[in-house]
Amino acid sequence: MRRLLLLAPLLLLTVGCGVVQSPEDEATNAAREVARKAGERLYGQRPRTAVEVGRSASGVEGVEVLRVTGTSTHDGNGVDVIVRASGSAYSGWVDPEEITVRRCFTVRVSPKSEWRETPRDVSCPDGPPLTFAPPPEPLRLPYEELRARLPRVREGGQVDEAGVRRVLAALDLPRAIRTEVKADGGRVGVLLSVKGNGFDAQDCLLARVAPGATEVWVPPRIQRMPGEGGCTTGNALDPSPSPH
Repeated sequence: MRRLLLLAPLLLLTVGCGVVQSPEDEATNAAREVARKAGERLYGQRPRTAVEVGRSASGVEGVEVLRVTGTSTHDGNGVDVIVRASGSAYSGWVDPEEITVRRCFTVRVSPKSEWRETPRDVSCPDGPPLTFAPPPEPLRLPYEELRARLPRVREGGQVDEAGVRRVLAALDLPRAIRTEVKADGGRVGVLLSVKGNGFDAQDCLLARVAPGATEVWVPPRIQRMPGEGGCTTGNALDPSPSPH
């Protein structure tokens, strides 16, 4: 009876606190938390290719990228990334020993992914971690060249639209840079732009050639966001006021 009375508080403590996890389970949970934080870093609605997702994941501290499947975040089920992470816990009370495990998890990246989604446990694929080439350098829009070559027209003069088009042709721009020219009211507006992704600010360059003034500028970021109309020849001819 006395032994049962002594064990009773211990039994109540065990029932009240639930099942005690093993050090290995605790270490696995710690590794899963690292993978979950990697998923937070990769979360977003912006379209990305599988290579872009894998490159981003490889830059997250504490994880190794072992496999990337899918084409892009917005195709099919999105992109699945298998990451390997480490977690640690301590075993014993008197002389605790650190237990470290390495576990693999699948992180899904797609518009349907949930914020702070728990990654799924998977077996680690064979082979070393994947490596990714640095991202390509972004296309540079030729601000200085355009500013130097566009014609200056005297007050009362007439702007030659064909001459402006010849200047753009002579720049020999990459095909990825789109050009537009529009004449209106004796002025010529010019747009140089790079295709955006529909989420981030678009890269573009505007110019206006008018009698007495030739200007080249980059619209404010807020005007270059999708739907704002900052990257248009209309904005080149009649610029929207800058936001304050």
